[in-house]
Amino acid sequence: MIQRVIEFCKKEVVLVVATVLAVASAFVVPPSAEYWGYIDWHVLGVLLSLMIVMAGLQKNGLFDALGEALLSRTKKVWQLVVVLVMLCFFLSMAITNDVALITFVPFAVVALEKSQKQDLLIPVVVLQTIAANLGSMLTPIGNPQNLYLYNLSGMNIGEFILVMLPYTGISLALLLASILLLKGKKEAVIVSNKAESALDMKKILVYLMLFVLAFLVVLKVLPFEVVLGITLVVVFFMERKVLKDVDYCLLLTFISFFVFTGNMGNIPVIKNALQQLVEGREVLIGVLSSQAISNVPAALLLSGFTSDYKALLVGVNLGGLGTLIASMASLISYKILANKYNDKKGKYFLWFTLANIGFLVILMILNVLIK
Repeated sequence: MIQRVIEFCKKEVVLVVATVLAVASAFVVPPSAEYWGYIDWHVLGVLLSLMIVMAGLQKNGLFDALGEALLSRTKKVWQLVVVLVMLCFFLSMAITNDVALITFVPFAVVALEKSQKQDLLIPVVVLQTIAANLGSMLTPIGNPQNLYLYNLSGMNIGEFILVMLPYTGISLALLLASILLLKGKKEAVIVSNKAESALDMKKILVYLMLFVLAFLVVLKVLPFEVVLGITLVVVFFMERKVLKDVDYCLLLTFISFFVFTGNMGNIPVIKNALQQLVEGREVLIGVLSSQAISNVPAALLLSGFTSDYKALLVGVNLGGLGTLIASMASLISYKILANKYNDKKGKYFLWFTLANIGFLVILMILNVLIK
């Protein structure tokens, strides 16, 4: 029992820290009915709906089939790498950075092994990770912090996209330039054309319809309670095992941070100090805090002490670059690679850090120029 608790704490460090902070803050600001108001139930409802839908689409092979279809058309090394990296970049905008990496990093490992290009494994996985974190910046549903700040700020989807579009556009150019720097990019490559993913088109169509409903909630057309209810009922009767694949710890992490930040906002001295620190420095503080606590908690924490949500949005998204924990999604790639090639994890960490710092510096310069 104790060993299980220790393993859980190691696996869910952010949740544990968030819970400890929430409990500690409750000794200063005693629990009351006001706690309920701290929590953004709309964000949690939409997030849960989207996570269920993505788990279902992934389980039924849609993303693997798409990747296999594109990969079967590659003839050169550069084409192979473009497909593997751009799948993460563009699909993360709709399926989240986490799901993109969970799906396409193992897919890349297999594809590179089949094509005898294992020497490209580290640079490709590094670029996939950066691509997922940067591609997901563009849309409210690309990652959890976007969904939260989109709802909190009251921006419409057009405004949101315009804020992040320059950074996403430059990120795409940087990724393509990085691919062109790879050695042997013009070499021929042969990847098996045989599709291995089993598709259940009836279930996939149902999940796609549920995705449309969830997106209508994001567009503020439908109430989240109705769509969440429909999603839970439909998936429970159609494929209830999918409900076990949802990351409920992420939802609990959100709740804990909502309680902690709500309580901090009720302590005048702390609230004033944090406001003075954050206001006018949202991008810089967002980037720096993400390096230590990752960008989702940074967004939740800092949002209570500024009204410039657009700047904070930029800060926590760019803050996903840098350290390995700056974006928790980055740990997905690291764990997949370390489990498969434990001897390469040191070299991967070095490549990852250098590449992330390079991308971050360029995008921060862009931020200064835009201002």
